[in-house]
Amino acid sequence: MHTQTIIDDELVSKPPRANWSTDGIRKANGSDPKPDTGGWPKPLAPEVFHGLAGEIVRTIEPHSEADPAAILAQTLAFFGNVIGSGPHFQVESDYHRCNLDIVLVGETGKGRKGTSRARVAHVFETADPEWVKSRVTGGLSSGEGLLWACRDKIEKRVAIREKGRIVDYETEEIDPGITDKRLLVIEPEFARVLKMASRDGSILSELIRQAWECGNLRTMTKNTPAVATGAHISIIGHITRDELLRCLSETEQGNGFGNRFLWLCVKRSKYLPDDEDRRVDHEEMARLQLRIKSAVEFACAIGEMRRDDRSRMAWREVYKDLSDGRAGLLGAMLGRAEAQVLRLSMTYALMDRSAAIGLPHLKSALALWEYCEHSARFIFGDALGDQTADTILASLRNAPDGMTRTEISALFGRNKPASDISRALGVLASLGLSTCQHEHTDGRSIERWTAA
Repeated sequence: MHTQTIIDDELVSKPPRANWSTDGIRKANGSDPKPDTGGWPKPLAPEVFHGLAGEIVRTIEPHSEADPAAILAQTLAFFGNVIGSGPHFQVESDYHRCNLDIVLVGETGKGRKGTSRARVAHVFETADPEWVKSRVTGGLSSGEGLLWACRDKIEKRVAIREKGRIVDYETEEIDPGITDKRLLVIEPEFARVLKMASRDGSILSELIRQAWECGNLRTMTKNTPAVATGAHISIIGHITRDELLRCLSETEQGNGFGNRFLWLCVKRSKYLPDDEDRRVDHEEMARLQLRIKSAVEFACAIGEMRRDDRSRMAWREVYKDLSDGRAGLLGAMLGRAEAQVLRLSMTYALMDRSAAIGLPHLKSALALWEYCEHSARFIFGDALGDQTADTILASLRNAPDGMTRTEISALFGRNKPASDISRALGVLASLGLSTCQHEHTDGRSIERWTAA
């Protein structure tokens, strides 16, 4: 059954989620488009190149081997961090700001991910030179280090003594803390971050989640007395697909770490062997830098943001599809779709020097999110993130006649506890991925499982 959505001022039919087309707010064209097969994502939809963000991409892209998706995503991440935590959108008791965590994922190390970051950084050099100098950094090696980079002032109570006797106490400052709570962390080797986060006792994953959620970082570790309040942290990571699948632990898949990030497939866009072809016109770059500086100054003066009427109506139509959960590892990676789209739409609006999220900003955010969805589907596939269930499902799909419990147990050398197999089969059944039939024999009935 089709639902309705709003494009510009008209209500149009919108096909079910699995058949949404690539156009921002997915509009129907009279027939259901072919379902996404999970291959490399289609090129970015035109809507993502709205406004100043799009102008930056169009100016840089002809002179760079970087993927336009990498240029665009990092432009939004840079802008969302430099403007700080002032602009916000309240959803119940939560406050969403424009800090974005993104990971650029290439099939190989030749995706020109670093090239795209350097080009974007150049655009922002004059917007806030002190921020570029001291608050854009790398080296995300521990949760304690992340907290320390945004720490509040540290004080302690010390005794006042007279003639060896304590007569009073006073507060003494032992560290002035960090006054600028903005921090943009760029990690060209994001695999190292994932490895650190998965170590026993590491608080890195926990603090990254706290930073994205509310910006208040703290730990129960006795040896880490520092706390950070109001931290405005963004992360840009670069990694290959193979490294990501190898290093992302099951814990990080399931604890909400992954869905704080926007995952984007990127690859080299072209070959430019001549240096002359890589040079952006100086006057064009200077003009972009002035426009970025003006947009940053505007955004820094903004507090609470809201949607305008047209955007609000469109949001009502897409909200259910964005907020409905999905099963498996892919679902875990996309579990904060509505929040991510909100933050992207806020960023597009502020780059337009608008305190209100308009329909073009929402359409741009939805189009970019769709690219992230397709990227995640290509990266993570349809795995459930449950090794036992994934192994069983793969075997069932290759067994037209199904498999008995005895045959399923044999997949694991009969070393897997029956309770684990039962749990995994229950997961597959609950997700509608497999069905069970009981075959009656002279003795006890036999369970035969088949892929749905």
